[in-house]
Amino acid sequence: MSVEWSDATDKEGVPTREFRITREGKRDITGALWLPDSMSAGCTLICLGHGASGDRYQPPICSLAARFVKEAKFPVLSLDGPVHGLRQVGDGGRTAFFPEFERDGCMEDMTDEWTCAVSETQALAAVGVGKLAYFGLSMGSLFGIPFIASRDDVTVAALGLVGVKSNFPHDQELLEAAAKIDCPLLFLMQLEDELFVRDGYLEVFDTFASVDKRLHANPGPHPEIPGEEIDFAFEFVNGHINGTIQRRIVNPLAE
Repeated sequence: MSVEWSDATDKEGVPTREFRITREGKRDITGALWLPDSMSAGCTLICLGHGASGDRYQPPICSLAARFVKEAKFPVLSLDGPVHGLRQVGDGGRTAFFPEFERDGCMEDMTDEWTCAVSETQALAAVGVGKLAYFGLSMGSLFGIPFIASRDDVTVAALGLVGVKSNFPHDQELLEAAAKIDCPLLFLMQLEDELFVRDGYLEVFDTFASVDKRLHANPGPHPEIPGEEIDFAFEFVNGHINGTIQRRIVNPLAE
């Protein structure tokens, strides 16, 4: 296995370090790493998963990465999807993604690639080994849920834009993985989603084992997440990492 690093800038002009991990007999892994100006080695690594129509820099990846790096002083890792970005196949979007997602083993392959990329990133002296946090919507959740379920070091996650439905590939794998996730969790839902029905959203949400989990639902189709939900996702993840957000029940709220 070999890792090549190169200096780059993201779509908002922020410096990154792009990488390509080459492994014998397996497809390359590509992505980007953002590093704060100063940080403590071993701090939380923020993992960001993008949607099926984009790549490692798809909105809101870059804006979230900038906030985590500049405001919270955490390193941020974003991987290209299986047919996306620096390893593009076909149009590098949904048209290329759907045949890949129907393939047996696609979930396991992406979990393996996230695991490898995290290991190589944490091997850097500037990053070190610490806990993880995860944000990913749509495809970022389809692959993020199995990845989170495979680990015991993810302390908080923000997911969404995903559900299960009849004849949907890997729906049981997704639910089985969701049942293993018990970290604090934010789940975002679009009420007029053209890709996932409401009941399918709720089945995934109900399956998560987290005691501290919350569902934010907004009107509109699949891609029209309100900007304030992305702001809240940052605050939710960052707050759980630094301990400023804790689950608190006021009971009775009213009599």
